[in-house]
Amino acid sequence: MLVVTCVKQVPDTTQVRVDPVTGTLIREGVPFIINPFDTHALEESLRLKEKYGFRVAVVSMGPPNAEITLKKALALGADEVVLLSDRAFGGADTLATSLVLAEAVRKLGQNEEVAMVICGRQTIDGDTAQVGPGIATRLGYSQLTLVDLVENVDVKTKKIRVRRRLEGRHEIVEAPLPAMVAVLREINRPRYPTVPKRLQAEEATVPLWNNKTMGLKEETIGLKGSATQVRKIFSPQRARGEIIGDGINKPDEAAGILINRLVEKGILCL
Repeated sequence: MLVVTCVKQVPDTTQVRVDPVTGTLIREGVPFIINPFDTHALEESLRLKEKYGFRVAVVSMGPPNAEITLKKALALGADEVVLLSDRAFGGADTLATSLVLAEAVRKLGQNEEVAMVICGRQTIDGDTAQVGPGIATRLGYSQLTLVDLVENVDVKTKKIRVRRRLEGRHEIVEAPLPAMVAVLREINRPRYPTVPKRLQAEEATVPLWNNKTMGLKEETIGLKGSATQVRKIFSPQRARGEIIGDGINKPDEAAGILINRLVEKGILCL
C-alpha cells in the first residue's frame, strides 16, 4: 500500500520582505526551503513505512526548481517522487491547488492502493491549513487534522487511530482508510539523510507531470480556477504605546500612574 506525502517548496519567511510601493513579496535573493510542517509529514510517512511496510510517494506542485525539494525527499528514504509543474498551475489558491494534488493522488492510486495522504498542518507562506482538507474532500477520504501521534494502523481492517491535539486537551480518533492526515510539528523529529542516499538522490531523475499528463480543465486550475486572489501584502503599522515605569524601580508608583490613566480613559472605575 502507498502513503502519499504532499510537500511544498516555500520562501524562507525569516528573510522575506514586502515592497512598500507594490505591496508584493520581494523574492529576489530569498532562499527556498521545504515547508517546515511538511518535513514532519515526510518523517511520519517514513516511520509508517518502517513499521508497516508501506511505500512512500512524495508529490509537490511548484516551479521546475522544486525538484531540489523532491531529491531531498529521496535522500531521506522516499520510494518515488512526482513534480507537478506547469504554467497553467501558477497562481493557484488552495481550491485549485487541492484539485491538482488530489488528481495526482488519484493517478498514483491507479497503480497501487493508497492507504493515506499525509500533509503538514499548514504552509508558512499561506498559513491557511486548507489544502489537506481540500484533498480529503475531493477524494472522499477520512479527514484527520491536528494530529500529534499516530497510535496504530490496522492494515487488515483498514483503520487508523490517531491522537489530535485540541485546546487544553487531546482526543483519540479512529477512522477508516484511506485517510488524509495533517500533522503537527510535535509528532516527531525529522531525520537527516545519509551520505550514500544523498549521492544517490543527486543522480535521480524527478518525473514531471504537467497538465498534459494530468488532463485537467484549464478553467479549474491555476489562477483561472482560483476563487480567491491576493491583492496586497503589507506589514501592519503598529503605534507604540506609552511606557510607564521600567517594571523594576518604584513599582507602586508606576501602578498608581497606570490606574489613574485607566480611570481617566473610563476603562477602570474606582
